[in-house]
Amino acid sequence: MQAETLWTRDFTLITVATTIGAAGGIAAGFALSFLVFDETGSTLASALVLAIQFVPYLVVPLLAAPWMDRLPRKPFLVAGDAVNGVLYALAGLYLLQGGFSYVGYLVFSLVISSLGSFDELAYSSLYPRLIPEGQEQRGYTVSSMLYPVMNVVMMPVAGALYEAVGVGWVLVGQGVLSLVASAVESRIRVREERRMDGERASLGLWWSDVCEAARYLAGERGLANLYVYQAVTNGVASGYAPLLVAVFSTAPGLSPTLYAFFSVAEFLGRSVGGVVQYHLKVPPERKFGICFGVYNIYEFMDMALLWLPYPLMLANRAVVGFCGVNSATLRQAAVQTYLPDELRARMNAFETAIIVAGRSVLAIVVGAMGEVLDYRVCMAVAAGAALATCWATVWRARRDVRRLFEA
Repeated sequence: MQAETLWTRDFTLITVATTIGAAGGIAAGFALSFLVFDETGSTLASALVLAIQFVPYLVVPLLAAPWMDRLPRKPFLVAGDAVNGVLYALAGLYLLQGGFSYVGYLVFSLVISSLGSFDELAYSSLYPRLIPEGQEQRGYTVSSMLYPVMNVVMMPVAGALYEAVGVGWVLVGQGVLSLVASAVESRIRVREERRMDGERASLGLWWSDVCEAARYLAGERGLANLYVYQAVTNGVASGYAPLLVAVFSTAPGLSPTLYAFFSVAEFLGRSVGGVVQYHLKVPPERKFGICFGVYNIYEFMDMALLWLPYPLMLANRAVVGFCGVNSATLRQAAVQTYLPDELRARMNAFETAIIVAGRSVLAIVVGAMGEVLDYRVCMAVAAGAALATCWATVWRARRDVRRLFEA
């Protein structure tokens, strides 16, 4: 039976906590991205920080997920945000004393990224339990819109704070906000089971749980093909960023300022798409067709982007934003509802690892192609490869993928 309202006590609390955490995280990320370049004057040094942040997303979820499937997930989420808050506050106080060490900052980035990947896994595994039955589509619409909205709101605020009070106080503020988010999450009342079955925690038990999840994924053809496509499309999209920067830095009539409006256009598209998703109930039998159609539109839009005049580029990004939030909402709601609760953390960990691996490899491949091909040709070829992958995975396994969306 469908619940009458989405906004129950627990769902409201997780939404408030996520909003608070996102506000601090965006401001801190903005300040830290400028801190490294200001202190080192090196783009390579900044790039190394970004690269090292990928590592935990490959390792930490796979290590933590088996325990999250056996133990209540709320304590993981609350503790992760609390530790995150303390570390950010200490880092801010350290910087207020005038100290900076690049090696120390690399270590700090690795620790914070590890906590971030841990926290993200706990959130994605607990979140479905906090959405009332029948409200999954609306619940994931709210989730998918939170960060884009906060990004638009907080970026100007973060820039003003960075210039007014400096990175140290921004990090202290992030620490406080993370602690507040943790306190809000602690008030969630969801009931969770402990699934140890009398067994003691051990490396053998962890490995058997990993193998169980791997066997489940191997037997779920629809889920496996969907993960592969997500890895490819996210991977090539990561490679587009340096291509776009190069185009807007070198092409006549374009500039970095004009490129900045891409995010505004995409945000507007996502906002309209989010409103549509929140108010429109999509019948289960239509979800696969909508998502597959969106995937095709998305890749065609990327193929055409750099061949368009600038006003149509903005329209292109708005369409991509609209399509992206619609497909992401339907996919997340379908997958998280389909997954057995006792396997959800492990499957989310596998998905994260597959996508991060795809992004790490394909971003380099697309970047290397950009060294030898015209930027427009390079992006069109990469998007064409992603489109081919969509047909070779999602469409080829359509019966199994459709069953997932209709579950």
